[in-house]
Amino acid sequence: MTESGWSRFGYGSWSDLAWVRAQLAAGADPNTLVRGNGRPLHHAAREGSAEVVAELAALVDDVDAVGDGHTALWLAVQAGRPANARALVAAGADPERPMMAGWSPARLSLAGATPDLFETSAALTDAEVSAVAEARELIDALAAIDGDGMSLCCVAGIDAAEAVRRLDAAAVQESIAAEDMWDATDDESMRTLGVTDVPGGCVVSQPWAYGASMPLVALLLSAGTTCYGMYANPKSGNQGASVHDGAITGWDLHPGGGWSAADATATEILRDFLYQHHAVAYCCAYAGVRPAGARPFTDPDRWIRLPVRDWWATSAS
Repeated sequence: MTESGWSRFGYGSWSDLAWVRAQLAAGADPNTLVRGNGRPLHHAAREGSAEVVAELAALVDDVDAVGDGHTALWLAVQAGRPANARALVAAGADPERPMMAGWSPARLSLAGATPDLFETSAALTDAEVSAVAEARELIDALAAIDGDGMSLCCVAGIDAAEAVRRLDAAAVQESIAAEDMWDATDDESMRTLGVTDVPGGCVVSQPWAYGASMPLVALLLSAGTTCYGMYANPKSGNQGASVHDGAITGWDLHPGGGWSAADATATEILRDFLYQHHAVAYCCAYAGVRPAGARPFTDPDRWIRLPVRDWWATSAS
């Protein structure tokens, strides 16, 4: 069986030990690349069961082989699969092997839900310990948010009044009930946003559509500071953008996706790890804002209306 056989595996296939054994018996190579970005062991470590991981780990040439920049053990830790990580260590994988920006699987595990996963002399810095505690508090605070269809822009270092000024927005005089706006598609509803002061800055939000994530919103708000915008697209998932001092620094990002770029800093890697599957909390953490609960995203302090202009423009000029 060639790589193309493994490539037909879906997400659930890597937990099906009988199916994996059948493919191996038919000649599947456990050392080949699958879809060009990792060996079968890498996919099983991230997506599969400990039984499949143990089966493949006993057959590969190198249990610590690197695929797409990572070992299988790193992927198991990063994906929060401690049983898979233990199976890999039992097969000889090295939890102390440096991987990204000073992080090893062992050190990364100290920031996760199973800090006692390995016997290790590795340690987190005081700043990293604080980041872990802050992440847990922020994730808990925002747990009630059902984000599908909403948009937001988290802004560091300015308050709601300054945000309104930068957007040249007007206060909305009429009463707004977010639940009544879900079917609205007119231009005025798209230009209606909520703004709320939070520790560290402010949050601009629109519970029913993409308005708060339009590029010019963050571009205008970001002068001298940092913003992170997101639209929780019900069809295609979370779409994020980072904006620094009037310039878009990242577009079509996937906040809460968990994966770090090859050139990510140690701080970025930790943030990606801590906030995976928690997109709204990730956006807040990126901008350094700390809302105490879901209200800024569901029932903002004030409603404003943007002036008529091209809010999809990618330049503030």
